[in-house]
Amino acid sequence: MAQSVMTLFRDGQDYMTTWPVKKELYAHFPECRVVSATRLAVKVMPPMAVLACAAMLNTFGAEYLPQAIAIGAFFLSLPLQGLLWLGHRSNQMLPPQLKHWYHEIHSKMRTHGCQVQSLKSRPRYKELAALLKTAFNDIDKVFTRSWF
Repeated sequence: MAQSVMTLFRDGQDYMTTWPVKKELYAHFPECRVVSATRLAVKVMPPMAVLACAAMLNTFGAEYLPQAIAIGAFFLSLPLQGLLWLGHRSNQMLPPQLKHWYHEIHSKMRTHGCQVQSLKSRPRYKELAALLKTAFNDIDKVFTRSWF
């Protein structure tokens, strides 16, 4: 299924806000590192692009304008690359092992009384992200409620 670049950017932004960046998930999913790096790049790379261009033009003069523009474009493309990767990843189907894990987590959360979305027969990474976010946000409430 071909998607437009703008759709991938939007999906990447949504996936970045949905994915729970928790230390328990770092060893299992690259999303944690990509989300952290993309968030940092969104904040840091635009000023870095301006500084790099200004320094190059100040040092070498206007005859290096094409090179300065290329360096600025490179710095500005880094957060976009992260968003594209996240958007592409969010629309991929889960492999069989993760699909089984998704169904297992979903059933455990249902038995503990968590409000979760309906079970998908062919879940994608974005459904896994939403389920994990719900689990990390609500699981303490469920266990606390059962204790009192």
